[in-house]
Amino acid sequence: MTSAAFVSLPDDRAVRLDSLLAERGLDAVWFARPDNFAWLTGGSNVVDRTGDIGVAAARYDGQLTVVTNDIEGERLAVEELPEGVSVETVPWHEGSLAEAVRARTDGTAAADFPVEGLEPLDASPLRQPLSDRDVERYRALGRETAAALEAACRAATPEDTEQAVAGDLRGRLARRGIDAPVALVGGERRAPRFRHYTPIDVPLGDYALVSVTARRDGLYASCTRTVAFDTPDWLPERHRAATRVETTAIEATQRVGREGGTAGDVFGAIQNAYAALGYHGEWEHHHQGGAAGFAGREWIATPTSDAPVHLPMAYAWNPTVQGSKSEDTVLVRENEIEVLTRTGDWPETDVTSVGEGLTIARPGILSL
Repeated sequence: MTSAAFVSLPDDRAVRLDSLLAERGLDAVWFARPDNFAWLTGGSNVVDRTGDIGVAAARYDGQLTVVTNDIEGERLAVEELPEGVSVETVPWHEGSLAEAVRARTDGTAAADFPVEGLEPLDASPLRQPLSDRDVERYRALGRETAAALEAACRAATPEDTEQAVAGDLRGRLARRGIDAPVALVGGERRAPRFRHYTPIDVPLGDYALVSVTARRDGLYASCTRTVAFDTPDWLPERHRAATRVETTAIEATQRVGREGGTAGDVFGAIQNAYAALGYHGEWEHHHQGGAAGFAGREWIATPTSDAPVHLPMAYAWNPTVQGSKSEDTVLVRENEIEVLTRTGDWPETDVTSVGEGLTIARPGILSL
């Protein structure tokens, strides 16, 4: 595989892809799913946000080539792709993207979307761990996501509906060039009842949980904030418990990553933390999160998960204790933990993990 690939691809992407080609005996790989396309090229192939497949496919065979229709070719070349990437176009009315890919494939190839005659490809392992370039872009996404979320929370009132707050949050993110695949707002009636508080047309009332998973340049950042107008008596204790479970998950992630363990090992620490805090079995009511990056979750941990815990990597753990939730996207390295979705402008409290292996600042409850 040639040096030309290193001109077009950042960091060690070419090295990872060359290893994949050699291991599987492939001549080429194709990426058309938006997150994978963004990981490979740094650009977006999305026009219709409801689709799983973008309008272009990127081929790696030692060099980088993009195939798309003649509507999109010039725009992608000018606005989305690195300089020097070859763009091949086909008439928009002559067949599908999959057919265009098949016609341009010689030898043995794999694709991350269905193409007749090509092997299937799961690209998630290629995207882990994060590169230095990914981390720099992640820092900017994390800060801006948290800033938008916190501003939406500060602007909220008890009379605002969940839908109105979600709309405000999405608008603040959009002005920063950030999409929000997930925007959850739960007020006093629904946050204690449902773990996924998809917003509806009801007022917030005494308090609200506001959660978001935001996306830009293929990277995803998730975080949750709690805002209270008349704090329920039970909320501070449950919120504190959720932050301690999350801190325990972060500590376990670093430890397990150093030791070469699995997501199931981290999950065991989460289960033990719930039990130690008097909430045995609470984990059964909601997933606890997992690795983040070029997907909202590259994997979601379960008691039996065998997914490797990579370092450096972003993780978004999101434990819940009925009516409360703690969540940020955190970069975990062997000797460093960095909260990416942090502004420094939200009330924080130092929180210690169960077992006292880690103490970090976690978001508190904003009282308005």
